Amino acid sequence: MSEDVIRLVEYRLAQARQTLDAGRQLLTGRYFRDAVNRAYYAMFYASLGLLASRQLGSSKHTGVLSLFGQHFVNTGSFSSATGAYLRQAFELRQKCDYREFVEPTPGQAEEIIRHAGEFLAEAERTWQSLRPR
Repeated sequence: MSEDVIRLVEYRLAQARQTLDAGRQLLTGRYFRDAVNRAYYAMFYASLGLLASRQLGSSKHTGVLSLFGQHFVNTGSFSSATGAYLRQAFELRQKCDYREFVEPTPGQAEEIIRHAGEFLAEAERTWQSLRPR
């Protein structure tokens, strides 16, 4: 694995951590729609990082979700339960960002932030197992 790929993966994981932190702050401030958005993007950035480790990527969100499922969840490199959080977050973010009068509940926002934390933790463990020594 090239140094450029390693740097890209680590950049994406750092981006995911920062985005999740922003989501937690938004949740604390009771900005539930924005917290959902940031939680999804934290998982999305972590997914992009892991896909980059295999020199994969997509310009579309649905492409990233599909590739992540195919190359990480379906191969057993990433748990299916935690992997499912990405699709759930995508669907909730789509509803909240693009439909009128859709507001996530505080419980939904709390849950997705928690799921994003679990997803990111597993993504970082997965990266440590893939990263060249």
